[in-house]
Amino acid sequence: MIRVSGLTKYYGDKCVVDSVSFEIAKGEVFGLLGPNGAGKTTIIKMLTTLSKPSSGDIRFNNIDAVKNPDGIKRMIGVVPQEKNFDMELSVYENMLIYGMFYSINGLRRKIEETLTLLRILDYQNSSINALSCGMQRRLLIARALLSAPDVLFMDEPTIGLDPQIRRDLWDIIGAIQDSGTTVFLTTHYMEEAEAMCDVVGILLRGRLIAIDTPSALKRTVGSSNFEDAFIELTGEAI
Repeated sequence: MIRVSGLTKYYGDKCVVDSVSFEIAKGEVFGLLGPNGAGKTTIIKMLTTLSKPSSGDIRFNNIDAVKNPDGIKRMIGVVPQEKNFDMELSVYENMLIYGMFYSINGLRRKIEETLTLLRILDYQNSSINALSCGMQRRLLIARALLSAPDVLFMDEPTIGLDPQIRRDLWDIIGAIQDSGTTVFLTTHYMEEAEAMCDVVGILLRGRLIAIDTPSALKRTVGSSNFEDAFIELTGEAI
């Protein structure tokens, strides 16, 4: 589904992503973990065609993301950390404007389907200002799913949310995976990565230092606790 080879990014003389390679299978939830400044957001920007790599290869179903960014954009949905709604409009109006901008077919039906999946259909006539932070995060995900993407990118999807709302979103992400969508996410929460991700990659100072299932990484360092395994592998807490 996704194959990344030798991905490298420089800002001036500084190398922020250093020869990163990995593969993600269709329908997999892949988690990219690492301390602040490790390069996680830079990798997401390159995978979603918002930033060009200095070198390396990114392919989605063998489509070259650097040479064919428009083709990749039609295959992906992106859930940013920042909320970029029109706060004065309703939930439904925000979804409608987004869908019309991207010329999504069967738009009204898809809006209803995605709002139902994210459990916010009852709020479709509410203004964004009336929604809690958790509901706004769900709306970001619903909007990204409107185009029925093959891959959904989520940058820290549960950051700043209380534990129960985070767990509700875990269930929703599980339902998205069950629908056949591949999910790529970054997170600071170790229990979240362990609960949701089929495979995790650990990034440290721009280099991918480990990639495997959470259980396999725990076995590698002889730990029963995933956060302890992360600290053992990186030498620092996230």
